[in-house]
Amino acid sequence: MEPAAHGHGVGPWPGGESAWPAGDHYDPELLRDGDRRNVVDRYRYWRHDAIVADLDQRRHPFHVAIENWQHDFNIGSVVRTANAFAAREVHIVGRRRWNRRGAMVTDRYQHVRHHTTVEEFVAWARGEGLAVIAIDNLPGSVPLETARLPRACVLVFGQESTGLTDAVRDAADATLAIAQYGSTRSINAGAAAAIAMHAWVRHHGDVEAGHE
Repeated sequence: MEPAAHGHGVGPWPGGESAWPAGDHYDPELLRDGDRRNVVDRYRYWRHDAIVADLDQRRHPFHVAIENWQHDFNIGSVVRTANAFAAREVHIVGRRRWNRRGAMVTDRYQHVRHHTTVEEFVAWARGEGLAVIAIDNLPGSVPLETARLPRACVLVFGQESTGLTDAVRDAADATLAIAQYGSTRSINAGAAAAIAMHAWVRHHGDVEAGHE
């Protein structure tokens, strides 16, 4: 695969159409014109639906949820990180609309589900047999660094300014806090989500597979 002329992605498959690789997962237009998408080398020249289907066979059993009552700009970042760690789904609780810029198009490959209310979301999680794990620096929280995250769970994050709502706190099976040592009261939801997802991977993920 040759780098694209403008430095992003790869150019057309070398050797022309006669040299194209066989397989229904390849996209003829990408093979002909080049693939400038933000995807790992494994998925170069693959059709979009083929990438999603392959990811569906590899996703982890944890989910991520974030409350969206004030159009939180962190949601795009959460979706992007969830894609990187192969979360099963991302759940938006509250407003349906969210700013997709931070997702950097990864929402095309990541399953995103909407729940209008916390009650609706919690009922869904209970029905799926998922532990609801709140992530917030609240009195009585257990340090994330010493906790053992359940394999099947949903990690829940609140708004940037207000944190988790009382409804989520009351419904959570556990509330975990991320250790902080500076002057700020909290870190943003995008950073917190990345830390918590990585903690799950350290407990349950195949580290070698993540470095292929």
